[in-house]
Amino acid sequence: MAQVQPFRAFRYNPARAPFDRVLTQPYDKISHVMQEKYYAADPNNLIAVEKGRSYPDDSPQNNVDTRAAAALEHWIRDSIVLQDPAPAFYAYTQEYAVPGSGERHKRRGFVGAGKLEDYSAGVVFRHEQTLSGPKADRLELLRHTRMHAGQLFMLYSDAERRVDQILSEAESAAAPATEMRDEYGVVHRLWVVAEPECVEAIQKAMAEQKLVIADGHHRYETALNYRNERRAQSGKADPNASYEFAMMTFVNTHSEGLTILPTHRVAANLHDFSWKSVRRYLEPWFAAEAFSFGDDAEKAIARAKFLKRLVENRDQRSIGVYPAVQSRKRAYYVLTLRYGASLAQLLPNVSPLQRELDVVLLHDGILEPALGCSGSSTWCCSTTAFSSPRWGSHRKRSPRRRIWRMNAKRQRLWMRWTAERRKSRSC
Repeated sequence: MAQVQPFRAFRYNPARAPFDRVLTQPYDKISHVMQEKYYAADPNNLIAVEKGRSYPDDSPQNNVDTRAAAALEHWIRDSIVLQDPAPAFYAYTQEYAVPGSGERHKRRGFVGAGKLEDYSAGVVFRHEQTLSGPKADRLELLRHTRMHAGQLFMLYSDAERRVDQILSEAESAAAPATEMRDEYGVVHRLWVVAEPECVEAIQKAMAEQKLVIADGHHRYETALNYRNERRAQSGKADPNASYEFAMMTFVNTHSEGLTILPTHRVAANLHDFSWKSVRRYLEPWFAAEAFSFGDDAEKAIARAKFLKRLVENRDQRSIGVYPAVQSRKRAYYVLTLRYGASLAQLLPNVSPLQRELDVVLLHDGILEPALGCSGSSTWCCSTTAFSSPRWGSHRKRSPRRRIWRMNAKRQRLWMRWTAERRKSRSC
């Protein structure tokens, strides 16, 4: 089962590095504009490690990875970052606004050192495939810095909320050690949980858990690759070695502040795309309801009706589509799986359990067969933009785009179902 350990984190010293000037988004969310903004904010900004600048004259002796390692050494030497005196877990909350509403939720979890497990061990489970490029980039950084600067987002399932109770008590007992609002309006707060009885209780509650990677598949597999390298270099097994663990944030699927939003996919560069042909292909399996509009005023009304229908169909297998290719007659569509449709015929290459997931229905039942978006362009990563070469000629045209929207409730059920299934499955 899951093994989690407290650890002595290096944290920014607020007297030398104000949090709002030195903390960044995860590397895969940082655009070039954001990178420049972070560099300008403070000379000790985490950007130097998380996603540093590359230069044309970089060499093996002086490059983005060597500069990241040098920055960390400088920060430690000059007390820009300080290491906590005792191993601890870290209660962590994110207060955020739910997109499209005025509601603010608070997601609660904790940061700890999680034992790296091969997928075959049946302890850690993924839901995405990965690409070699990002893993090679992160592995080189890890080789130089030997430190995890980003979080792995892990889900576990505990209906009794035992850890949540411990974290809530820690939050009530003291002011947060770290508090800042990021550029998206999310308020981040962190508390140090070092009391031996609390640490032991968290470890005991987590010992029976299985984990699902919610976000960070590339970082997790990079950590696995680094662990394997270090094992080979040491020539001996050391289960307590630091490279056997990685920094992770653990969130309970039963936490009240966990929000699962609809999944969107944008398929672009579909040359000679024909929505009529796609509808003809999908006709045996999906009933299509159109919400047409002619101008922007009608578009807002049609969109409201379209979203209302998706909510009404939340207990059915429904997927929303907006084929932006049409210029004169535009419409939103709700595709609803027909009663009695044979999923075994539509999705012959996946298991019966996988056929119940909307993301599989979308990718393997629509995007790949109808649009030619193969597994490497649709299933890998959590990106929302895909391209396809299938549609015919190479004549120059503006990219054709389609936006797909899945049901939020079914997404939440999928996350809860996945964690519960992993928990009950034997090792």
